[in-house]
Amino acid sequence: MDRADDILYKSNMPRSPLKPAILTYNLFGEDRDLPDVVHCETIAARSVLHDWQFPPHRHGRLHQVLLIAKGGARANIEGREFRLRPMVAVNMPAGHVHGYQFTRGTQGWVVTIATEILDEAVAPSEGLSRVLSNAALLRATPAMRRLMQDIFTEYDGRNFARAHVLKSLSAALLGLVARQLATQNARGATSAGDRLVDRFEVLIDNHYREHWEVARYAAALKVTPTHLSRLTRGAFGCPASHLIRDRLVREARRQLVYTNMPVSKVAYALGFNDPAYFTRTFTVATGLSPSEFRERVHKGK
Repeated sequence: MDRADDILYKSNMPRSPLKPAILTYNLFGEDRDLPDVVHCETIAARSVLHDWQFPPHRHGRLHQVLLIAKGGARANIEGREFRLRPMVAVNMPAGHVHGYQFTRGTQGWVVTIATEILDEAVAPSEGLSRVLSNAALLRATPAMRRLMQDIFTEYDGRNFARAHVLKSLSAALLGLVARQLATQNARGATSAGDRLVDRFEVLIDNHYREHWEVARYAAALKVTPTHLSRLTRGAFGCPASHLIRDRLVREARRQLVYTNMPVSKVAYALGFNDPAYFTRTFTVATGLSPSEFRERVHKGK
């Protein structure tokens, strides 16, 4: 797939069940959680440790943007092969299977953003979340490249207001990526279904602490719960109930990582009347209790 048109790809395929052989990484080759607000490194920094190859894997709760400056790579995205050339970027949401075989000496950057931070950076009302939820190749712009360099420089330093600046730069990068993806979107105008999904995301962001059921969201949108889940499956590959649950869990993770609030206070802040029920819900969703999750992140495991 070496023609110019082949470097652009947008996957709308539902996320099929993953085989046990597929690895789950947070950062390339690592199974620990992301301890910082954002992570940025050169492609070479980690590639030289892995012979410039990364087998098919996925990121459980991390969103990545990769940009090739010089060199190239073969990318495997959801089982399909693509060639990456200079000034091609990859938008890789959490949960999508992908792998890379870089040409030795390839230069570029990888920005990794935790989904908890993504929630803060992406305004649901603008529809960015839906656009960014697709694994995609896109033409990188000079502005994207400058932002990547700025993020890398800020990440590598320890200056005052570092976290604030990193969040702001990452939000700008995501905005440019979403804009480019929207421009490349062959479907043209946004459909009525897409607009309804965007409204659903706004409602979730406003009411997830109130623990609304799918039926209540559907009623507010004047559709049936079945129709709402059909639309979310098409947009995100999961039913409406999963989006509601994941929003709660992402906020819980953010509070556990970036605040010192006791687990019980985190539970109450998220609208749980019983901290024990919050613990059960979080454990089912993540495989770790809130305390175990916090301890693992703080130890950097």
